[in-house]
Amino acid sequence: MQGEPITRSLTLNLYIYHKQPQHMQFDVIVIGSGPGGYVAAIRCAQLGMKTAIVEKYNTFGGTCLNVGCIPSKALLDSSEHYYNASHTFATHGIDIKGLKVNLAQMIKRKDQVVQENTSGIAYLMKKNKITTFLGTGSFKDKNTVVVTKEDGAAEEISATNVIIATGSKPTALPFLPVDKKRIITSTEALNLSEVPKHLIVIGGGVIGLELGSVYARLGAKITVVEFLDGIIATMDRTLSKELQKSLARLGFDFKLSHKVSKAEVKGKNVVVTASNAKGEEVEIEGDYCIVAVGRTAYTQGLGLENIGIKTEERGGKIPVNDHLETEVKGVYAIGDVVKGAMLAHKAEEEGVYVAERIAGQKPHINYNLIPGVVYTWPEVASVGATEEQLKESKKAYKSGSFPFKASGRARASMDTDGLVKVLADKETDEILGVHIIGPRAADMIAEAVVAMEFRAAAEDIGRICHAHPTYTEAFKEAALAATENRALHM
Repeated sequence: MQGEPITRSLTLNLYIYHKQPQHMQFDVIVIGSGPGGYVAAIRCAQLGMKTAIVEKYNTFGGTCLNVGCIPSKALLDSSEHYYNASHTFATHGIDIKGLKVNLAQMIKRKDQVVQENTSGIAYLMKKNKITTFLGTGSFKDKNTVVVTKEDGAAEEISATNVIIATGSKPTALPFLPVDKKRIITSTEALNLSEVPKHLIVIGGGVIGLELGSVYARLGAKITVVEFLDGIIATMDRTLSKELQKSLARLGFDFKLSHKVSKAEVKGKNVVVTASNAKGEEVEIEGDYCIVAVGRTAYTQGLGLENIGIKTEERGGKIPVNDHLETEVKGVYAIGDVVKGAMLAHKAEEEGVYVAERIAGQKPHINYNLIPGVVYTWPEVASVGATEEQLKESKKAYKSGSFPFKASGRARASMDTDGLVKVLADKETDEILGVHIIGPRAADMIAEAVVAMEFRAAAEDIGRICHAHPTYTEAFKEAALAATENRALHM
């Protein structure tokens, strides 16, 4: 008799626990599992923090791994193989008959690459003992995040620190309604069922040019409509001009200084209306149209209003201080939702920075030395100041360039488009900027980043032995050209 109330009480307590679970408590909650988010979570875990990550979708990796960097590079590589097979293999002594595009297989391979990468992130979460939550994360208060699943069920988790890493989405324009069939974004462009006959690309930035390259190599006519008077406008003007020439040879048509006013679907075609620099209205008709005018920070549904955070009117970004902390103590934001370039590697560095900052360390990011890359072919890569920026700031500088057509390695691979351009301080010779358009520029730029992190002079690069024959010799030669104009092979 004496034991019965104890047993009933224990049963009741267990019942209450299962019906009303206590909040799970963490040191850090990361909202978003893109490059910034998952790297932040890993670094937090490495530093001994109990870490949770919340992801809205069913796979980890965010835009980059699912519908951005990784799948686009997979298609870029596949289309480059096809283009070389159809245009350069014969010169190499390789004869192929019956060559044709199997777009469905290209898409299938792309999907496999995505699956392998996203599965890899899931493995890393498990390896680092990071608790994962699938659902939409929103703030109840600054230390409590509500995770709402697809079926509407919700649970609350708490932490001392929260990192917002929700990324971005394609920018929508009110006069360009996207139907995701004929007028599409970069996401739909990764899964077309046919090669377009005429693909219109609105926007001359990285995303539009890369996806345009994919389909141009497969036989599509490409028309780029750009509001500004040049493409890849944030990069050095020399790169813009060289890339435009190269893409023109691939079959691109450029409508620069054109302001788009509308796009309409007419049957199986799209008609884009724009006005040129003279104010004349022009119409461009194609069967598909990609709207690639940039990306907007993704902050909807985060419940920022519940903790007193207001996003910026233009672009919707979250204001942060120099330590990437919002105006609410303990709440941080990284990647595409904060100021700066929308780059996966920038987000990763910020994720590490915040994790180490929370741990009491004193990390550092040199935002001037975050490289930018365009994965067309030739590739384009840049780090540091552009020539236009140096002129605007009235900085005394000197410039040296070296064309790939003078490179033995480039001649051997038939990749002679482009050049390397080195900008250095006129007095001290310190490298201020490096701009490359050419084969493997995306990999070559790393040497420039390392050199500039250590504040190397152009002469330092010129005196470093580079293996021969390699593409990186062009960097050495450009550095020599900037040092008393003494390039050896030009």
